[in-house]
Amino acid sequence: MIKSIPLNKLVQSPRNVRRHGDPAADAELKASIAAHGLLQNLIVCPAARGKFEVEAGERRRKAMLVLADDNILPKDHEVTCLVLEDSIGTAVETSLAENFHRLAMNPADEAQAFAALIDTGASTDEVARRFGLTVRFVEGRLRLATLAPVVFEALASGEITLDLAKAFGATSDQEIQARVFEQVSSAYYAPSADSIRRMVLSGTIRGSDPRARLVGRDAYVAAGGRIERELFDDDDSESWVDVALLENLAAAEMEKRAKALAAEQGLAWVKPTLDSYASHDLVEGLVRLPAEPAPLTEAELARLDELDASYDEHAAILEDEDSAEEAVAAAEATIEAIERECQDIRAKPPELAPELKADAGMILVLSRDGTPVLQPVFYGEREAHVDDDDDAVEVVPGDGSEGKRRAALSKRLVDELAMQRRDVLALHVASDPGLALDIMVFTLADADTHDWRSRAATTLRGGVPAGPIIGFEAKDAPASASLADLRSGLDDTWRSGEDVSTRFEMFRALSDESRAAWLGFVVARTLEASLNMAGERHIAFQDRLGSLIGIDMAQWWRPTAANYFDRVSKQVILDALTDVGGLELSSRFASVKKGDLAMSAERVFAGTYITEVEVRERALAWVPEVMRFAALSASDAGDESQGSDADCVANDDHQPPREVAA
Repeated sequence: MIKSIPLNKLVQSPRNVRRHGDPAADAELKASIAAHGLLQNLIVCPAARGKFEVEAGERRRKAMLVLADDNILPKDHEVTCLVLEDSIGTAVETSLAENFHRLAMNPADEAQAFAALIDTGASTDEVARRFGLTVRFVEGRLRLATLAPVVFEALASGEITLDLAKAFGATSDQEIQARVFEQVSSAYYAPSADSIRRMVLSGTIRGSDPRARLVGRDAYVAAGGRIERELFDDDDSESWVDVALLENLAAAEMEKRAKALAAEQGLAWVKPTLDSYASHDLVEGLVRLPAEPAPLTEAELARLDELDASYDEHAAILEDEDSAEEAVAAAEATIEAIERECQDIRAKPPELAPELKADAGMILVLSRDGTPVLQPVFYGEREAHVDDDDDAVEVVPGDGSEGKRRAALSKRLVDELAMQRRDVLALHVASDPGLALDIMVFTLADADTHDWRSRAATTLRGGVPAGPIIGFEAKDAPASASLADLRSGLDDTWRSGEDVSTRFEMFRALSDESRAAWLGFVVARTLEASLNMAGERHIAFQDRLGSLIGIDMAQWWRPTAANYFDRVSKQVILDALTDVGGLELSSRFASVKKGDLAMSAERVFAGTYITEVEVRERALAWVPEVMRFAALSASDAGDESQGSDADCVANDDHQPPREVAA
């Protein structure tokens, strides 16, 4: 029986099968009822004291109660209901059927409906407000209405999902949409949204592309370039259509920059590339020239002295327990700026010997942010012995033996034969992992004895990082001492060989244990300096390695007055004491002067201070947070590989340490 029942007489039924709601959907329902009224009656059962329990339509009842609280509906608003007089079992079944068989609207139907409302003169804001939706949602559905007819029909019939339809909408060109739809419809494998998006945008690039950033939007448009912008696009996500034009503009700009840099640096040439690296093809036929970091000038040395003095002044502020919070914050910021400037001064680009510079060149690459960058490597052109009459190379036996007949081959043939010979050698090396390992380890270990004037046999490189501080050695640290012992224990008798071939044969003659020791060492010495902290000193991959190995830092590094406590603020020391002994321990030292506190802390964390057994154990296991190897999740470890500069960029999930260097 259909009956009108006051809203304040309706109560929740304990038999309603819906137990969980959706705040966003509930807000939409509230907005719809406010705009259009109740379009579907509730299903209720009589209850005690003249009440009616809602078996189906509880979300609608709650939405009307909220509207009543907002004074949009009266408390006794008449609600049309279907009253069930049957058993409790029937009520439960009715509630389940009403919720179970509900069908959400097809996105295509929503798109058409919204488009029809817009055609009547309604704005997107009005449609969104009347249905309790976001403007972005309505605009997204309206964009679906502009899809190519064949794509829209596929969405309406359920042939493609909403995500696939959105991927087709990455371009506004309906011809491209239809063409790609035809291609994927006949494909053997089901397409993904990403693959469709790439297909429809295959003839475009994003505004964030390095080439686009190099040329600039204004220059591209002025040259006749076209730009397509989606509804929610910004300057970085918009699509630049005329890729060939952009390539020409970018190449011309890089060529202009290369010529200017060659003249500025006094180089014979600078080769530009639109890649972010110097490809093998680009440097083929070139040889690396030796270069050393440029020495510091008197002005730079003087500036470093000034920065050191300023550092000490601001460090004193941090150490002074009476310093105001504003002064401490300013000192911390200044110290950070000082450290950056010192690093910039010391990180000077390599410098080439003057007698080599006139014939040398460099490679100009395009960084990911669209900035041309000179790679800090100098190249020289390898001399080729070419016959004067033709493009021919005189072939002389490599062993230098005389009396053998010499041949003249074209340079093209020489290059082709060389590549084929290389492939034969590569195949056999790849088939012998033991030999491949020996080649890799030997090449890395022999890097410091290799004659730069001779051509390297491989492109393997394993440089030793300089570290952020020049000349610092923690000789008294257990790990540093052990590493030095490991290096001194390596069998380097093979270094006595006069040439690389002799050294390699001598290296291979070493025992398996000796060669394995060299493998560990040459890989280990390539590691960069990092800490478990936010900022440039954090490398997530090293945290992953430390976590996988299970390194216990407390066994290898202990905080002392010299290496830690003298160089942090008093509050940092007290916080460390609180970590291991609670406020009871830290309060003992609250009134102690900084110098004495540092010495006392050293004793506590060395386990020589008389205290409770539990506190002593915690103190012996304690290291500052920055020294720990944080256990990363798989997703955190994956984040560090994004982008090119991510290997040196901190994971934002890690908080900065409390410790401040003084």
